[in-house]
Amino acid sequence: MRRRTTGIAALVAVAALALAGCSSSGGGGGTGDGGDDAPFKVIAFTSGNQTPIGAWWVKAVQAKADENGWDLTMIQGDFDFQKMNPQVESAIGQGADAIFDGFTDYASIGSIITAAKDADIPIFAMDSGTEATDAFVVNITTNQQGLVDSTLGALDESLGGLEGKNIMVIGHDPHPGIRLRASLAEKDLKAAGAIIAGGEIQKVKSPATGRTEALAIVADYLTAHPDGLDAVWVGWDDAALGASKAIDEAGSDAKVTGSDATSEAIAAIEAGGSFLATINQPWPEVLDTVTDDIIAFQKDGTMPAENFVAVDTTLVDKANAADITPSDKL
Repeated sequence: MRRRTTGIAALVAVAALALAGCSSSGGGGGTGDGGDDAPFKVIAFTSGNQTPIGAWWVKAVQAKADENGWDLTMIQGDFDFQKMNPQVESAIGQGADAIFDGFTDYASIGSIITAAKDADIPIFAMDSGTEATDAFVVNITTNQQGLVDSTLGALDESLGGLEGKNIMVIGHDPHPGIRLRASLAEKDLKAAGAIIAGGEIQKVKSPATGRTEALAIVADYLTAHPDGLDAVWVGWDDAALGASKAIDEAGSDAKVTGSDATSEAIAAIEAGGSFLATINQPWPEVLDTVTDDIIAFQKDGTMPAENFVAVDTTLVDKANAADITPSDKL
């Protein structure tokens, strides 16, 4: 299975070279059945449109469609696959040239993948699973191990080492990226000699209630172990903000890391409290690269060279927080 881990600068350079090598086919109709004068039809869908990044993606893809003259069908799933999948399958039945999947785990869209393969329509994806799969002609996501290395490195420096430290890990299994990075964090913390607070990964049930769930998890733990927590590693910022609030309210010195670089997380980091660091994932650059791949396919049927790419992320701490564009302000 083809896969690659790379920095975003290299990714953009590769995309530019690929486009430079494509021959122009003139009319912009791509591989559609309607001829050169027919608009290029794209079905775009996401299950995560209620998150800041998902909401940004919907608007950004619509802007890309306007810019490139695509006939776009946008389907928003609201975390409800039973609602979303049939809508996407219906759109596939009406015909399209390409499909753009954003922030939707491939394991949850098997019927869409089958319908697309049966109709011979390629699926281009971003952050739609954490491993290579033939479901997509390309899936560009972020390097989860690199993300974990950065956040654990920040905790290691702040705590003066991880060995013997009590560190809680908070995850959310339905999200493939969070599931993978939480499991990697737990494994690496154990390898460094840390003690996993609570004995295992603490799992939030719903993204919609992640902040309140994480607050309750950490508050309950601190009530039972007032001096027994050194840090909380959290898979995403909203839940990390809940953990941070619980720590601050308890008067604990524990530190928190998150991921997503939201406005509130960056502000909390700049304030210098318990929120130590987060991760900036370069979604605008990823979107540009996947769009370039779709345009290359539109021109002459060129497919991406690799079907899985994991790009580097940036640690956001007090030193660089003021220079980072928040993910909910893209």
